[in-house]
Amino acid sequence: MTPGQGSPSASAPARPLRGEAAAGAALLWGLTSVACVLALWFVATADGMRPGVGPEADTSGPETRLISPATLPSPAETLRALPATFGERRLVLNAIVTLRRVVFGFGLAGLVGVPLGVLAACFPACRSFLAPLTIFGRNIPVAALIPLTFFFFGIGEAQKVMFLFIASVAFVVSDTTAAVLEVPQRYVDTALTLGASRLQIILKVLVPLAAPAIFNSLRLLFGIAFGYVMLAEVVKLGGDTGGLGDLINVAQRRGEREPILIVLVVIPLVAYGIDRLLWWLQCDLFPHRYGGRGWLPRFVGRILHGASPPVEAAA
Repeated sequence: MTPGQGSPSASAPARPLRGEAAAGAALLWGLTSVACVLALWFVATADGMRPGVGPEADTSGPETRLISPATLPSPAETLRALPATFGERRLVLNAIVTLRRVVFGFGLAGLVGVPLGVLAACFPACRSFLAPLTIFGRNIPVAALIPLTFFFFGIGEAQKVMFLFIASVAFVVSDTTAAVLEVPQRYVDTALTLGASRLQIILKVLVPLAAPAIFNSLRLLFGIAFGYVMLAEVVKLGGDTGGLGDLINVAQRRGEREPILIVLVVIPLVAYGIDRLLWWLQCDLFPHRYGGRGWLPRFVGRILHGASPPVEAAA
């Protein structure tokens, strides 16, 4: 056999190591992964998987499960708890309260962290000044911030919002700084050649070119902040709605496992839905980078500059 004839490399092109899967294949593999998890859950909690000893031993019931119902309820038991979790436990209202806290806390981190990150990237003195604070903020254990925020902000809504702000702002500053520093220097040199000032270079060159990376970082960090909020909701004030974290804590104190599993499913679903919404917004805002249609920038541009005149009038 001569080289190149009949060999696998000659008969079919090699698949790229880092290529994208087709939409249908990606959906199929994702559904397969979910089905495998559900199958393992069903087997681990099914009756009769661990029969008793002896000829007259009972082969059904909770005692014959691989995992006790006190540790992990079955899928059917979890589904039966859905009405009570949505009704008595007010799952939807608690989810809205949690989401509101994340939006306020992380939104404040974005409003403060993005300008600081831009300043740190543009001015070395500012970057050196903020470096100890960002290193400290990125490496401090998040749980250690809970008693600190209790001391300064009490146990109300302000504590939960500020906890999310403090836990997130250092990451926002660092990622924004890195995004601005990654803008190629040739754009700055070109702007200087054209006579642009420092402020013009920052506002019209560096920030617009770094904006796609900054937005993408904020989108990813929002998911992390959504996980942090569970720690912020360990304590609630009086009879206020405590959020999803409080719902988990109450179920744990009562020894109920089903509400905990339901919340653990709801949280990723809500976070994923928000992530997809932000991804659509990201693609639409930066179509040159992510291939969106650019509807929102055109809509805002028409509002700011007025609708373009009709073709007949222009003629």
